[in-house]
Amino acid sequence: MADEKMRLIRMRAENRARFQRRGIHEKKRLADVWRKPKGRHNKLRRQIKAKGPLPRPGYGSPAAVRGLHPCGLSDILVHNERMLAPLDPALHAVRIAAGVGMKKKLAIQKKAMEAGLRVLNPRQAPEIEEEPAEETEEVGGDE
Repeated sequence: MADEKMRLIRMRAENRARFQRRGIHEKKRLADVWRKPKGRHNKLRRQIKAKGPLPRPGYGSPAAVRGLHPCGLSDILVHNERMLAPLDPALHAVRIAAGVGMKKKLAIQKKAMEAGLRVLNPRQAPEIEEEPAEETEEVGGDE
């Protein structure tokens, strides 16, 4: 079953169409995100073949691997350590939420590693550079 799932994930990646917004190559300010063409004379809306593909049901990924991370595990967004308890390492991978601070991120990451869960966005502990204590010499004026 695992081999079949990985084959479907590879197939999903190979057959994925790239839907581009009309005029993306003409104007720098247009974002590279899909927008449905709505103009009356728009050739992309009228599905002229040379203008590129439109999103359609046939482009969907296989139901067995829909929504899975490319590693084959389902991607779970985690905000705190308690959310790790019900997760299964064979089925789930953890993504730590962006709004979590560094101290909590490191704690969540450590607990996930202990539970055998894969962390998709691991963080490195920031290296604290300790400055050497400077020895100050007091200048005595009454000698």
